[in-house]
Amino acid sequence: MKKYEYLEHTADAKFRAFGKTIEEAFSNAALAMFGILTDTEKVQSIVEKTVEVQGNGLPELLYEYLDELLFLLDTDNFLLNEIKELKINKEATGYTLKALAAGDLHKRGDKKYLVSGNIKSMTYSEMIVDDRPEKCIVQVVVDI
Repeated sequence: MKKYEYLEHTADAKFRAFGKTIEEAFSNAALAMFGILTDTEKVQSIVEKTVEVQGNGLPELLYEYLDELLFLLDTDNFLLNEIKELKINKEATGYTLKALAAGDLHKRGDKKYLVSGNIKSMTYSEMIVDDRPEKCIVQVVVDI
C-alpha cells in the first residue's frame, strides 16, 4: 500500500494518505504535508518533538495534529523525517493523539536541505477521514 498521493487542486495543495490503521494514515498525512516542502527521506532524524493534541472528532484531531506540526515548522524550523510513534485514544469527550516526530531543524538559507514553497495554514476544505478496518484514508487540503 502506498503511503500517500498528491491530488490536483486549483490554488492549494491536496493530498490523500493511507494506512492499515488510522494512526498509520495520520502518520503518512504528516509525511505528505512535509513532502510538499522537501524530500522527507533526505531529512535526518536528529531532533525529536512530542506532539499532543485533542479533538471532538477525527477530522478535528487530524486538523489539530497537522496544525501543531506546522507550528513546529514555523517556530522551530522543524522538518519531518518520520513519525516514530503515534497513538490515538477515544475518550468520553472526544479523541486524544500523542506522537513522537523525528526530523531536523532547518535554518533559512541553509543548503543542508532543499526546501521550496511555504504552507500557510491547515484547512477543513475537502477534508476526509475514512476509518475502516485495514484501509484508512485521510484527505487534506493545505493553504500554500
